[in-house]
Amino acid sequence: MPNCEKIDPLVTPYVDDQLADADREAVDQHLRRCPPCHSRVVAERAVHELIQTRRAALTSACASGLLRAKCRAHAHGGGSPVSLGWPARLAPLAAAASLVLIVGAAFLYQLTASSSRVMAAELAADHLKCFALNGVLNTRQEPAAVESAMLSSFGWRMQLPGRASEAGLELVGSRPCLYGDGKIAHIMYRHHGEPVSLFMLPHSSRAQEVVQALGHKAAIWCEGDRTFVLVAREPRDEIERMAAVVQASLK
Repeated sequence: MPNCEKIDPLVTPYVDDQLADADREAVDQHLRRCPPCHSRVVAERAVHELIQTRRAALTSACASGLLRAKCRAHAHGGGSPVSLGWPARLAPLAAAASLVLIVGAAFLYQLTASSSRVMAAELAADHLKCFALNGVLNTRQEPAAVESAMLSSFGWRMQLPGRASEAGLELVGSRPCLYGDGKIAHIMYRHHGEPVSLFMLPHSSRAQEVVQALGHKAAIWCEGDRTFVLVAREPRDEIERMAAVVQASLK
């Protein structure tokens, strides 16, 4: 039976009902025997269902001032599950409720404008969601596994930074994330123990800049037809230094 590390990249396509029959059966069997993975699927499915059921309504209205204030409160630690230091193995319903609030608020916030700051807000919400889920599963992937996943899922023949440890970066793993009408790559690190996310948006172009959203900073740059966004709750100089390390490895 596949272990948790092999199941990890299958979870999002499993929730999206995009797996081949054989892979779906493998995930089903694993979930019947693994409560942490089952809890993760419960939480991610709740987020997926919220997005699907609210999509039409969200496109017809903007977030209220009250909701924006609540988003700002979460961004500054006023009630997010991460800032309150919840136990690593969250109760499934509590995790789902928290993630629905974070991701749902980000989708409403997205409607207020079309800008790099809005993109950064959505990616910061994904950053929080994915690290919360990883806290439940507590998996790690080797660089070769991440590079293979990027090639098979996105046709992206990439190489992870060979000297990432010199910048204090420790690889956690990767996963695909929903964005717009498609999927983007999400590579997760820890910088001296703090979460750091690198997103790759295929077939996208944005100006190079550093913006702030939901209490995080996001360094944005492009390579060819791919946009890269590094997200973390770090000072600007640290964000730029980590982004430079990653950029150098992608050239």
